[in-house]
Amino acid sequence: MSTRVDLKRALRRGTGRRLRLHPAQAVVTGFGIAVAVGTVLLMLPISKAGAGGATFVEALFTATSAVCVTGLTVVDTPTFWTPFGQVVILGLIQLGGLGIMIFASLIGLVLARKLSVRARLNTAAEAKVVGFDDVRGLVRGIVLTSLVIEAVTFAILFVRFLTGYGYGVGQAAWHGLFHAVSAFNNAGFALYSDNLIGFAQDPVVCLPICAAIILGGLGFPVLLQLRKEFRRPLHWSMNTKLVLWATVVLLVGGTVYITVLEWNNPDTLGAMNPWGRLLAGFFQSVQTRTAGFNSVDIGAMRDETWLGMDVLMFIGGGPAGTAGGIKVTTFAVLFFIMMTELRGEGAVNIFGKRLSRAVHRQAITVVLIAVAAVVVGAVILMLLSGENLDRAMFETVSAFATVGLSTGITASLSPAAQLVLVVLMFLGRLGPLTLGSAIALRERRILYELPKERPAIG
Repeated sequence: MSTRVDLKRALRRGTGRRLRLHPAQAVVTGFGIAVAVGTVLLMLPISKAGAGGATFVEALFTATSAVCVTGLTVVDTPTFWTPFGQVVILGLIQLGGLGIMIFASLIGLVLARKLSVRARLNTAAEAKVVGFDDVRGLVRGIVLTSLVIEAVTFAILFVRFLTGYGYGVGQAAWHGLFHAVSAFNNAGFALYSDNLIGFAQDPVVCLPICAAIILGGLGFPVLLQLRKEFRRPLHWSMNTKLVLWATVVLLVGGTVYITVLEWNNPDTLGAMNPWGRLLAGFFQSVQTRTAGFNSVDIGAMRDETWLGMDVLMFIGGGPAGTAGGIKVTTFAVLFFIMMTELRGEGAVNIFGKRLSRAVHRQAITVVLIAVAAVVVGAVILMLLSGENLDRAMFETVSAFATVGLSTGITASLSPAAQLVLVVLMFLGRLGPLTLGSAIALRERRILYELPKERPAIG
Protein backbone atom coordinates (compact mmCIF):
# COMPACT_ATOMS: atom_id res chain seq x y z
CA MET A 1 0.00 0.00 0.00
CA SER A 2 2.77 2.45 0.90
CA THR A 3 4.55 1.73 -2.40
CA ARG A 4 1.38 2.55 -4.34
CA VAL A 5 0.90 5.79 -2.39
CA ASP A 6 4.52 6.79 -2.98
CA LEU A 7 4.08 6.10 -6.71
CA LYS A 8 0.99 8.30 -6.88
CA ARG A 9 2.83 11.11 -5.10
CA ALA A 10 5.76 10.82 -7.49
CA LEU A 11 3.43 10.94 -10.50
CA ARG A 12 1.70 14.03 -9.13
CA ARG A 13 5.05 15.74 -8.56
CA GLY A 14 6.21 14.82 -12.06
CA THR A 15 2.99 16.05 -13.62
CA GLY A 16 3.24 19.28 -11.67
CA ARG A 17 6.74 19.87 -12.92
CA ARG A 18 5.69 19.31 -16.53
CA LEU A 19 2.75 21.68 -16.22
CA ARG A 20 4.83 24.50 -14.75
CA LEU A 21 5.98 26.42 -17.79
CA HIS A 22 9.07 28.57 -18.07
CA PRO A 23 7.94 32.22 -18.44
CA ALA A 24 9.19 32.30 -22.03
CA GLN A 25 7.28 29.09 -22.74
CA ALA A 26 4.15 30.67 -21.29
CA VAL A 27 4.51 33.65 -23.64
CA VAL A 28 4.91 31.37 -26.67
CA THR A 29 1.98 29.24 -25.56
CA GLY A 30 -0.21 32.29 -25.01
CA PHE A 31 0.49 33.65 -28.47
CA GLY A 32 -0.11 30.21 -29.98
CA ILE A 33 -3.48 29.89 -28.27
CA ALA A 34 -4.47 33.39 -29.45
CA VAL A 35 -3.58 32.49 -33.04
CA ALA A 36 -5.53 29.22 -32.79
CA VAL A 37 -8.64 30.91 -31.37
CA GLY A 38 -8.42 33.68 -33.96
CA THR A 39 -8.12 31.12 -36.74
CA VAL A 40 -11.25 29.30 -35.58
CA LEU A 41 -13.24 32.54 -35.30
CA LEU A 42 -12.18 33.72 -38.76
CA MET A 43 -13.14 30.37 -40.29
CA LEU A 44 -16.73 30.85 -39.14
CA PRO A 45 -19.15 31.75 -41.98
CA ILE A 46 -20.16 34.88 -40.05
CA SER A 47 -16.62 36.23 -40.45
CA LYS A 48 -16.46 36.06 -44.25
CA ALA A 49 -18.48 38.12 -46.70
CA GLY A 50 -20.46 35.99 -49.15
CA ALA A 51 -21.21 32.29 -49.00
CA GLY A 52 -19.10 29.83 -47.03
CA GLY A 53 -16.22 30.50 -44.71
CA ALA A 54 -12.57 31.30 -45.09
CA THR A 55 -10.14 28.49 -45.77
CA PHE A 56 -7.82 27.29 -43.05
CA VAL A 57 -4.75 28.97 -44.60
CA GLU A 58 -6.61 32.27 -45.12
CA ALA A 59 -7.83 32.30 -41.52
CA LEU A 60 -4.50 31.13 -40.07
CA PHE A 61 -2.49 33.66 -42.05
CA THR A 62 -4.78 36.55 -41.08
CA ALA A 63 -4.95 35.53 -37.42
CA THR A 64 -1.17 35.18 -37.20
CA SER A 65 -0.64 38.49 -38.96
CA ALA A 66 -3.05 40.20 -36.54
CA VAL A 67 -1.75 38.62 -33.32
CA CYS A 68 1.85 39.21 -34.42
CA VAL A 69 0.85 42.79 -35.41
CA THR A 70 2.30 42.39 -38.88
CA GLY A 71 -0.28 43.45 -41.45
CA LEU A 72 0.55 41.08 -44.30
CA THR A 73 -2.66 39.82 -45.89
CA VAL A 74 -3.67 37.17 -48.38
CA VAL A 75 -7.20 38.56 -48.81
CA ASP A 76 -8.65 42.06 -49.09
CA THR A 77 -9.54 43.07 -45.52
CA PRO A 78 -12.47 45.48 -46.25
CA THR A 79 -14.24 43.26 -48.81
CA PHE A 80 -13.36 39.70 -47.75
CA TRP A 81 -14.21 40.00 -44.05
CA THR A 82 -17.55 40.98 -42.57
CA PRO A 83 -17.82 43.57 -39.78
CA PHE A 84 -17.68 40.64 -37.35
CA GLY A 85 -14.48 39.37 -38.95
CA GLN A 86 -12.97 42.85 -38.84
CA VAL A 87 -13.82 43.13 -35.13
CA VAL A 88 -12.07 39.79 -34.54
CA ILE A 89 -9.00 41.09 -36.38
CA LEU A 90 -9.04 44.30 -34.33
CA GLY A 91 -9.28 42.33 -31.11
CA LEU A 92 -6.38 40.11 -32.11
CA ILE A 93 -4.30 43.19 -32.95
CA GLN A 94 -4.95 44.73 -29.55
CA LEU A 95 -4.28 41.44 -27.80
CA GLY A 96 -1.06 40.87 -29.69
CA GLY A 97 0.09 44.45 -29.20
CA LEU A 98 -0.35 44.52 -25.45
CA GLY A 99 1.01 41.01 -25.09
CA ILE A 100 -0.82 37.91 -24.06
CA MET A 101 0.78 37.71 -20.63
CA ILE A 102 0.25 41.39 -19.87
CA PHE A 103 -3.38 41.07 -20.91
CA ALA A 104 -3.80 37.97 -18.75
CA SER A 105 -2.20 39.78 -15.81
CA LEU A 106 -4.61 42.68 -16.26
CA ILE A 107 -7.54 40.28 -16.03
CA GLY A 108 -5.96 38.76 -12.94
CA LEU A 109 -5.65 42.20 -11.34
CA VAL A 110 -9.29 43.00 -12.02
CA LEU A 111 -10.64 39.67 -10.78
CA ALA A 112 -8.29 38.75 -7.95
CA ARG A 113 -6.74 42.11 -7.06
CA LYS A 114 -3.38 40.40 -6.86
CA LEU A 115 -0.78 38.58 -8.92
CA SER A 116 0.93 35.29 -8.21
CA VAL A 117 4.69 35.06 -8.43
CA ARG A 118 4.44 33.05 -11.67
CA ALA A 119 2.08 35.62 -13.19
CA ARG A 120 4.63 38.30 -12.34
CA LEU A 121 7.38 36.26 -13.97
CA ASN A 122 5.30 35.80 -17.13
CA THR A 123 4.54 39.51 -17.33
CA ALA A 124 8.16 40.43 -16.78
CA ALA A 125 9.19 38.04 -19.58
CA GLU A 126 6.68 39.57 -21.99
CA ALA A 127 7.54 43.18 -21.10
CA LYS A 128 11.28 42.41 -20.93
CA VAL A 129 11.76 44.05 -17.56
CA VAL A 130 14.36 43.21 -14.94
CA GLY A 131 12.64 42.19 -11.75
CA PHE A 132 8.92 42.08 -11.06
CA ASP A 133 8.36 43.89 -7.78
CA ASP A 134 6.05 46.43 -9.39
CA VAL A 135 4.44 44.41 -12.16
CA ARG A 136 1.02 45.66 -11.04
CA GLY A 137 2.08 49.24 -11.72
CA LEU A 138 3.79 48.15 -14.91
CA VAL A 139 0.65 46.54 -16.29
CA ARG A 140 -1.50 49.51 -15.39
CA GLY A 141 1.01 51.90 -16.92
CA ILE A 142 1.22 49.94 -20.16
CA VAL A 143 -2.55 49.65 -20.56
CA LEU A 144 -3.18 53.30 -19.64
CA THR A 145 -0.46 54.55 -22.00
CA SER A 146 -1.78 52.40 -24.84
CA LEU A 147 -5.38 53.50 -24.40
CA VAL A 148 -4.51 57.20 -24.14
CA ILE A 149 -2.42 57.20 -27.33
CA GLU A 150 -5.05 55.19 -29.19
CA ALA A 151 -7.83 57.49 -27.92
CA VAL A 152 -6.04 60.66 -29.07
CA THR A 153 -5.30 59.16 -32.48
CA PHE A 154 -8.90 57.98 -32.76
CA ALA A 155 -10.27 61.43 -31.94
CA ILE A 156 -8.20 63.13 -34.65
CA LEU A 157 -9.04 60.53 -37.30
CA PHE A 158 -12.71 60.51 -36.34
CA VAL A 159 -13.04 64.27 -36.79
CA ARG A 160 -11.11 64.17 -40.07
CA PHE A 161 -13.16 61.34 -41.56
CA LEU A 162 -16.38 62.97 -40.38
CA THR A 163 -15.69 66.50 -41.63
CA GLY A 164 -13.24 65.98 -44.48
CA TYR A 165 -14.57 62.93 -46.25
CA GLY A 166 -18.30 62.99 -45.60
CA TYR A 167 -18.42 59.79 -43.53
CA GLY A 168 -21.38 59.18 -41.27
CA VAL A 169 -20.81 59.20 -37.52
CA GLY A 170 -20.75 55.41 -37.27
CA GLN A 171 -18.44 54.90 -40.24
CA ALA A 172 -16.09 57.67 -39.13
CA ALA A 173 -15.95 56.22 -35.62
CA TRP A 174 -15.25 52.68 -36.84
CA HIS A 175 -12.60 53.73 -39.34
CA GLY A 176 -10.99 56.03 -36.79
CA LEU A 177 -10.93 53.34 -34.10
CA PHE A 178 -9.66 50.57 -36.39
CA HIS A 179 -6.80 52.60 -37.83
CA ALA A 180 -5.85 54.12 -34.46
CA VAL A 181 -5.49 50.69 -32.86
CA SER A 182 -3.78 49.29 -35.94
CA ALA A 183 -1.33 52.21 -36.00
CA PHE A 184 -0.29 52.22 -32.34
CA ASN A 185 0.16 48.45 -32.38
CA ASN A 186 2.25 48.72 -35.56
CA ALA A 187 -0.14 46.31 -37.29
CA GLY A 188 -0.69 47.95 -40.69
CA PHE A 189 -4.17 46.54 -41.29
CA ALA A 190 -6.41 49.04 -43.13
CA LEU A 191 -10.06 49.16 -44.12
CA TYR A 192 -9.27 50.22 -47.69
CA SER A 193 -8.38 47.96 -50.60
CA ASP A 194 -5.45 50.24 -51.53
CA ASN A 195 -4.43 50.59 -47.88
CA LEU A 196 -3.86 54.35 -47.31
CA ILE A 197 -2.89 55.40 -50.84
CA GLY A 198 -6.03 57.53 -51.02
CA PHE A 199 -4.73 59.64 -48.11
CA ALA A 200 -1.12 59.96 -49.31
CA GLN A 201 -1.17 63.78 -49.36
CA ASP A 202 -3.47 64.32 -46.37
CA PRO A 203 -1.31 65.28 -43.35
CA VAL A 204 -4.27 65.22 -40.96
CA VAL A 205 -4.63 61.48 -41.58
CA CYS A 206 -1.01 60.51 -42.20
CA LEU A 207 0.75 62.41 -39.40
CA PRO A 208 -1.40 61.19 -36.46
CA ILE A 209 -0.99 57.64 -37.74
CA CYS A 210 2.78 58.20 -37.98
CA ALA A 211 2.88 59.61 -34.44
CA ALA A 212 1.01 56.58 -33.06
CA ILE A 213 3.33 54.21 -34.92
CA ILE A 214 6.46 55.94 -33.64
CA LEU A 215 5.21 55.97 -30.04
CA GLY A 216 4.21 52.31 -30.22
CA GLY A 217 7.57 51.47 -31.76
CA LEU A 218 9.55 53.12 -28.96
CA GLY A 219 8.63 50.34 -26.56
CA PHE A 220 6.78 50.46 -23.25
CA PRO A 221 9.88 50.85 -21.04
CA VAL A 222 10.80 54.02 -22.93
CA LEU A 223 7.26 55.39 -22.90
CA LEU A 224 6.85 54.76 -19.18
CA GLN A 225 10.18 56.39 -18.33
CA LEU A 226 9.44 59.40 -20.53
CA ARG A 227 6.10 59.78 -18.80
CA LYS A 228 7.77 59.87 -15.38
CA GLU A 229 11.05 61.67 -16.17
CA PHE A 230 10.52 63.58 -19.40
CA ARG A 231 12.15 66.72 -17.98
CA ARG A 232 15.12 64.86 -16.49
CA PRO A 233 17.06 63.37 -19.42
CA LEU A 234 20.11 62.81 -17.23
CA HIS A 235 18.09 60.17 -15.37
CA TRP A 236 17.15 58.31 -18.54
CA SER A 237 18.41 54.76 -18.81
CA MET A 238 20.84 53.60 -21.49
CA ASN A 239 17.95 51.76 -23.14
CA THR A 240 15.86 54.95 -23.43
CA LYS A 241 18.75 56.99 -24.82
CA LEU A 242 19.67 54.32 -27.37
CA VAL A 243 16.08 53.92 -28.56
CA LEU A 244 15.49 57.68 -28.92
CA TRP A 245 18.74 58.44 -30.71
CA ALA A 246 18.53 55.44 -33.03
CA THR A 247 14.88 56.18 -33.82
CA VAL A 248 15.63 59.76 -34.85
CA VAL A 249 18.63 58.75 -36.96
CA LEU A 250 16.78 55.95 -38.73
CA LEU A 251 13.63 58.00 -39.34
CA VAL A 252 15.56 60.91 -40.84
CA GLY A 253 17.89 58.65 -42.80
CA GLY A 254 15.01 56.54 -44.08
CA THR A 255 13.03 59.59 -45.13
CA VAL A 256 15.94 61.04 -47.09
CA TYR A 257 16.78 57.69 -48.67
CA ILE A 258 13.25 56.84 -49.82
CA THR A 259 12.37 60.38 -50.93
CA VAL A 260 15.53 60.88 -52.97
CA LEU A 261 15.33 57.51 -54.75
CA GLU A 262 11.60 57.76 -55.48
CA TRP A 263 11.42 61.51 -56.15
CA ASN A 264 11.11 61.16 -59.92
CA ASN A 265 9.40 57.76 -60.00
CA PRO A 266 6.05 58.50 -61.70
CA ASP A 267 4.48 55.40 -60.16
CA THR A 268 5.21 56.43 -56.57
CA LEU A 269 6.25 59.94 -55.47
CA GLY A 270 6.80 61.45 -58.91
CA ALA A 271 3.11 62.19 -59.49
CA MET A 272 2.78 64.30 -56.31
CA ASN A 273 3.61 67.91 -55.53
CA PRO A 274 6.85 68.56 -53.59
CA TRP A 275 5.17 68.72 -50.18
CA GLY A 276 3.22 65.57 -50.96
CA ARG A 277 6.44 63.78 -51.90
CA LEU A 278 8.06 64.76 -48.62
CA LEU A 279 5.02 63.64 -46.65
CA ALA A 280 4.81 60.32 -48.49
CA GLY A 281 8.56 59.75 -48.14
CA PHE A 282 8.38 60.39 -44.40
CA PHE A 283 5.27 58.22 -44.10
CA GLN A 284 6.96 55.24 -45.76
CA SER A 285 10.07 55.69 -43.64
CA VAL A 286 7.88 55.50 -40.53
CA GLN A 287 6.24 52.32 -41.83
CA THR A 288 9.59 50.55 -41.85
CA ARG A 289 9.42 50.88 -38.05
CA THR A 290 7.33 47.69 -38.61
CA ALA A 291 3.91 49.28 -39.11
CA GLY A 292 3.02 48.17 -42.63
CA PHE A 293 0.69 50.88 -43.93
CA ASN A 294 1.50 52.20 -47.38
CA SER A 295 0.51 55.48 -49.03
CA VAL A 296 2.23 54.60 -52.32
CA ASP A 297 2.44 51.42 -54.38
CA ILE A 298 5.30 49.46 -52.81
CA GLY A 299 5.42 47.09 -55.78
CA ALA A 300 6.22 50.01 -58.10
CA MET A 301 9.26 51.17 -56.11
CA ARG A 302 12.81 50.82 -57.39
CA ASP A 303 14.86 47.77 -56.44
CA GLU A 304 17.34 50.06 -54.67
CA THR A 305 14.55 51.44 -52.51
CA TRP A 306 13.46 47.93 -51.58
CA LEU A 307 16.99 47.09 -50.46
CA GLY A 308 17.20 50.12 -48.18
CA MET A 309 13.75 49.35 -46.76
CA ASP A 310 14.88 45.76 -46.15
CA VAL A 311 17.62 47.10 -43.88
CA LEU A 312 15.29 49.49 -42.05
CA MET A 313 12.64 46.80 -41.56
CA PHE A 314 15.22 44.30 -40.34
CA ILE A 315 16.38 46.76 -37.66
CA GLY A 316 12.83 47.50 -36.55
CA GLY A 317 11.83 49.53 -33.48
CA GLY A 318 12.35 49.57 -29.73
CA PRO A 319 12.27 46.49 -27.47
CA ALA A 320 9.25 45.51 -25.36
CA GLY A 321 6.85 47.42 -27.58
CA THR A 322 4.65 46.76 -30.56
CA ALA A 323 7.47 46.89 -33.11
CA GLY A 324 9.40 43.95 -34.55
CA GLY A 325 12.81 43.46 -36.14
CA ILE A 326 16.04 42.82 -34.27
CA LYS A 327 15.34 46.12 -32.41
CA VAL A 328 17.20 49.41 -32.60
CA THR A 329 18.99 48.68 -29.33
CA THR A 330 20.52 45.52 -30.80
CA PHE A 331 21.66 47.45 -33.86
CA ALA A 332 23.07 50.27 -31.72
CA VAL A 333 24.90 47.84 -29.42
CA LEU A 334 26.57 46.17 -32.40
CA PHE A 335 27.51 49.59 -33.78
CA PHE A 336 29.19 50.61 -30.51
CA ILE A 337 30.94 47.23 -30.26
CA MET A 338 32.33 47.78 -33.75
CA MET A 339 33.48 51.31 -32.92
CA THR A 340 35.14 50.06 -29.72
CA GLU A 341 37.05 47.41 -31.65
CA LEU A 342 38.12 49.91 -34.32
CA ARG A 343 39.44 52.25 -31.61
CA GLY A 344 41.22 49.38 -29.86
CA GLU A 345 39.49 49.96 -26.52
CA GLY A 346 38.87 47.21 -24.00
CA ALA A 347 35.33 47.97 -22.85
CA VAL A 348 32.24 49.18 -24.70
CA ASN A 349 31.13 52.49 -23.17
CA ILE A 350 27.80 54.06 -24.13
CA PHE A 351 26.53 57.37 -22.76
CA GLY A 352 29.01 57.29 -19.89
CA LYS A 353 28.25 53.73 -18.83
CA ARG A 354 29.96 50.41 -19.53
CA LEU A 355 28.02 47.82 -21.48
CA SER A 356 27.66 44.40 -19.91
CA ARG A 357 29.49 41.64 -21.79
CA ALA A 358 26.39 39.46 -21.58
CA VAL A 359 24.63 42.01 -23.80
CA HIS A 360 27.39 41.52 -26.42
CA ARG A 361 26.52 37.84 -26.70
CA GLN A 362 22.78 38.47 -26.72
CA ALA A 363 23.02 41.03 -29.52
CA ILE A 364 25.20 38.78 -31.66
CA THR A 365 22.90 35.82 -31.04
CA VAL A 366 19.79 37.78 -32.01
CA VAL A 367 21.33 39.06 -35.22
CA LEU A 368 22.73 35.71 -36.33
CA ILE A 369 19.44 33.90 -35.69
CA ALA A 370 17.52 36.67 -37.45
CA VAL A 371 19.82 36.59 -40.48
CA ALA A 372 19.52 32.81 -40.65
CA ALA A 373 15.73 32.97 -40.45
CA VAL A 374 15.49 35.59 -43.19
CA VAL A 375 17.95 33.88 -45.53
CA VAL A 376 16.45 30.42 -45.12
CA GLY A 377 12.94 31.84 -45.45
CA ALA A 378 13.84 33.74 -48.63
CA VAL A 379 15.43 30.68 -50.22
CA ILE A 380 12.40 28.50 -49.42
CA LEU A 381 10.07 31.22 -50.70
CA MET A 382 12.00 31.44 -53.98
CA LEU A 383 11.88 27.66 -54.41
CA LEU A 384 8.16 27.47 -53.71
CA SER A 385 7.04 30.54 -55.65
CA GLY A 386 9.61 31.10 -58.39
CA GLU A 387 9.87 34.78 -57.41
CA ASN A 388 13.15 36.67 -57.83
CA LEU A 389 15.44 37.47 -54.91
CA ASP A 390 14.37 41.11 -54.53
CA ARG A 391 10.68 40.37 -54.00
CA ALA A 392 11.23 37.18 -52.00
CA MET A 393 13.68 38.91 -49.66
CA PHE A 394 11.35 41.88 -49.18
CA GLU A 395 8.40 39.65 -48.22
CA THR A 396 10.57 37.52 -45.95
CA VAL A 397 12.07 40.48 -44.09
CA SER A 398 8.63 42.09 -43.84
CA ALA A 399 7.19 38.93 -42.30
CA PHE A 400 10.04 38.24 -39.88
CA ALA A 401 10.25 41.89 -38.78
CA THR A 402 6.42 41.95 -38.44
CA VAL A 403 6.20 44.94 -40.77
CA GLY A 404 3.46 44.05 -43.23
CA LEU A 405 4.72 45.96 -46.28
CA SER A 406 4.46 43.91 -49.46
CA THR A 407 5.53 44.12 -53.08
CA GLY A 408 2.18 42.57 -53.95
CA ILE A 409 3.06 38.88 -54.19
CA THR A 410 1.83 37.58 -50.81
CA ALA A 411 -1.75 36.95 -51.90
CA SER A 412 -0.63 35.08 -55.03
CA LEU A 413 1.78 32.75 -53.24
CA SER A 414 0.97 29.07 -52.86
CA PRO A 415 -0.45 27.92 -49.51
CA ALA A 416 2.89 26.29 -48.69
CA ALA A 417 4.76 29.56 -49.30
CA GLN A 418 2.20 31.47 -47.23
CA LEU A 419 2.76 29.05 -44.34
CA VAL A 420 6.47 29.90 -44.51
CA LEU A 421 5.53 33.53 -43.91
CA VAL A 422 3.26 32.45 -41.04
CA VAL A 423 6.20 30.77 -39.31
CA LEU A 424 8.39 33.84 -39.88
CA MET A 425 5.76 36.19 -38.45
CA PHE A 426 5.38 34.05 -35.33
CA LEU A 427 9.14 33.77 -34.88
CA GLY A 428 9.68 37.48 -35.49
CA ARG A 429 6.98 38.60 -33.04
CA LEU A 430 8.20 36.47 -30.17
CA GLY A 431 11.87 37.02 -30.85
CA PRO A 432 14.62 34.47 -31.40
CA LEU A 433 15.77 34.58 -27.78
CA THR A 434 12.24 34.09 -26.41
CA LEU A 435 11.68 31.06 -28.61
CA GLY A 436 15.10 29.72 -27.74
CA SER A 437 14.42 30.14 -24.03
CA ALA A 438 11.04 28.45 -24.41
CA ILE A 439 12.65 25.40 -26.00
CA ALA A 440 15.31 25.14 -23.30
CA LEU A 441 13.55 23.96 -20.14
CA ARG A 442 16.12 25.55 -17.90
CA GLU A 443 19.32 27.51 -18.13
CA ARG A 444 22.48 25.46 -17.79
CA ARG A 445 25.18 26.98 -15.64
CA ILE A 446 28.69 25.62 -16.11
CA LEU A 447 30.64 25.74 -12.86
CA TYR A 448 34.08 25.65 -14.47
CA GLU A 449 36.06 27.55 -17.10
CA LEU A 450 38.29 26.15 -19.84
CA PRO A 451 41.68 27.58 -20.85
CA LYS A 452 41.49 30.64 -23.15
CA GLU A 453 42.72 30.63 -26.73
CA ARG A 454 42.21 33.05 -29.61
CA PRO A 455 41.61 31.95 -33.21
CA ALA A 456 42.61 34.23 -36.09
CA ILE A 457 39.85 36.68 -37.01
CA GLY A 458 39.64 38.30 -40.43
